[in-house]
Amino acid sequence: MTDHTGRAGMEKDELYAIAREFDQLRVQITIPHTSSDLLDLATASRQLTTLTGLIKDLTDEVLFRAVDEDHGLDFGPVIDAYTSAAVPAGRAMENYTQAYAQFGFLRRFAEAPDSADLHDARAAAFRVVQERMELVHDDLQEVSDTLRGAADRLDGTPPRVLAALSRSARPTNSIYRLPTEPPAPGPVRLAYTPAPHHGR
Repeated sequence: MTDHTGRAGMEKDELYAIAREFDQLRVQITIPHTSSDLLDLATASRQLTTLTGLIKDLTDEVLFRAVDEDHGLDFGPVIDAYTSAAVPAGRAMENYTQAYAQFGFLRRFAEAPDSADLHDARAAAFRVVQERMELVHDDLQEVSDTLRGAADRLDGTPPRVLAALSRSARPTNSIYRLPTEPPAPGPVRLAYTPAPHHGR
């Protein structure tokens, strides 16, 4: 049987690492205070590409563990962390794409002659970008908080120690699965054998 000691630590490290990547993106995304603070469309495109890649990373982590058939490991707590983090990550994507559409609008009409209507439309687009980028910040913070919280709670008790604990003392957030005990042998039953008939 494979010794999985240390696997919980590896899972924790991976959760923390992905949380850091979401933090790094959050730092790069700025919330504009004036129209001169707005990102250019190329930078916004790169950030959206990064966010898309991070969401793919979440699903890849789930897929990798969902198809793992190692009977000594239970990836339930880890998979739950990644799928839970996918919810705010998806909201971040939705909010960023709403802002992204406004970046496209502002780019399209950047050279247009100014008018009262266009001025109002640009101001409205700026407000949408500002509001959506604030939401993206909140969403990305929730992603990293979810991943870190799950990593903090993941139990690292070695499998041998875990096996020695009573059922009530075993942590529920461990990735180690105890080996199944074979059923206790029952009484041996002999097949009925009829007595031989003797001829007269």
